Amino acid sequence: MKLDDQVKLFEMAAQMSERELDAVEKGLSLDLGRSNRATDRDEEWYPQFKQAVRREASAMASHYELFYCLERSMRDLVREKMSAERGPTWWATAVPEPIRTSVQKNSDRERDSAVTPRSDDPLDYTTFGELGEIVRSNWTVFADTFNSEKAFTKLTTSLNVLRGPIAHCCALAEDEVVRLRLTIRDWFRLME
Repeated sequence: MKLDDQVKLFEMAAQMSERELDAVEKGLSLDLGRSNRATDRDEEWYPQFKQAVRREASAMASHYELFYCLERSMRDLVREKMSAERGPTWWATAVPEPIRTSVQKNSDRERDSAVTPRSDDPLDYTTFGELGEIVRSNWTVFADTFNSEKAFTKLTTSLNVLRGPIAHCCALAEDEVVRLRLTIRDWFRLME
């Protein structure tokens, strides 16, 4: 057997072992410390929290990551489409006044708190609901991206409700985990 083939077999065996260990960890609610996430934790403070809370946080992490990716992607989409279609002044000319006012308040509050500003882009200060409102109020810009305004509204409303527990550090019920996955699937179907 060639060395390349031996290396490939070794890699496949390692992946299978990893999957089996994943199943053991999940089935027994264990953390064997195999994940790279463990190295990202603040080991001075993290161990002082109850094991049940740490386990719940670990389970919620993937939902947060999924929603983070969705929301960042949506911001990028809005920024790109609006810049291309409405020009460089799109924020001032095409975003509803209540959203611009809310963003200014959020930005001012952050600046007055003496923390590092999260961004120079006002779009990064919008809420998920406000992102949806920007799309709906400029539907002609997004009609070629999303195949139904009504479905877009339904999905963003559902996602905003699902976002609540994720953003506010509450566990998602099992049914809501399923609902989140289905809603994300529907989101991508809406963009076909």
